[in-house]
Amino acid sequence: MIRCVLLDDEKNALEMMEWLLKTYCPQVQIAAMCSSAEEGINAINEYKPDIVFLDIEMPKMNGFDMLEKFDTLFFDVVFCTAYDQFAIKAFKYAALNYLLKPVDPEDLIATVKRFEEKRTVPTRQQFELLLQNMQHTGKTVPQRIALTSGDGLIFVPVADIIYCEAESNYTNVVLTGGKKILVSKVLKDIDEALSGPDFFRVHSSYLINLNRIKKFVRGDGGYLVMDDDTPINISRSRRQEFMDSFSKF
Repeated sequence: MIRCVLLDDEKNALEMMEWLLKTYCPQVQIAAMCSSAEEGINAINEYKPDIVFLDIEMPKMNGFDMLEKFDTLFFDVVFCTAYDQFAIKAFKYAALNYLLKPVDPEDLIATVKRFEEKRTVPTRQQFELLLQNMQHTGKTVPQRIALTSGDGLIFVPVADIIYCEAESNYTNVVLTGGKKILVSKVLKDIDEALSGPDFFRVHSSYLINLNRIKKFVRGDGGYLVMDDDTPINISRSRRQEFMDSFSKF
């Protein structure tokens, strides 16, 4: 059984989350439903939940400020938010769980399943990265991203990523200096997190950093040579889009 605390200043949102959990995730026991950060702090200390479903925007004390009240985080956090797509990307960069309001039952089921499989607790560094990125959403590309590897999280500068290569249900992220990180996410997830002016999906198996292209070779259908001298083919279906994007870049 998974124990959780729900925290949202809107009564309707609390009741809807309660219904969703009881209907679709019966393995999750709701220990408390709180409408303020102060109530949430007391409930978390009393019930020691496994997960806190946390609304960010609340009066007096928001979700981030509430988390700062805990010296040590012993629970996972799922942010429930109505933020736009730029802010959602900040959650992905920090590798933090979120549910977009109104909450979709399939997204909730998938979130609970991920917790059951890994039972991880977020770090202060993830929250710091989230806050930094949310301050610049839609303006600049975040400078760092949290990558989920087999033994934890690795924080890397986005500019150091040369390319990402699909490997079954995992992704190899190749960095400058010859370092390679096997990330426990499919390439599609990495593509969604890094999508923007600096990255382009040139092939079903490759996502590249446009800043790390050493050479473009027109022959043989066209291929790229990256900073580490790795040759990467451009799929025929993506070539024209790549050329248009690269010419603007």
